[in-house]
Amino acid sequence: MIRRHELSDAEWEFVRPLLPEPLRGRKRLDDRTVLNGIVWEFRTGTAWRDVPERYGPWATLHTRFRRWALDG
Repeated sequence: MIRRHELSDAEWEFVRPLLPEPLRGRKRLDDRTVLNGIVWEFRTGTAWRDVPERYGPWATLHTRFRRWALDG
């Protein structure tokens, strides 16, 4: 079920190739889940700490957003 503030399958397929490949190391949180959390934060305008737990830890979302933003 796609929730109101989440990416549709078509949107995800458009964005997925633009994201960097995961580096070696421990398994990280799914990119789609993280991106949905980032989208939720921007669409609702709340603080990072208020993002629902279903998207993962807020600090992970914020860190990944900052890395992706710096990467362009």
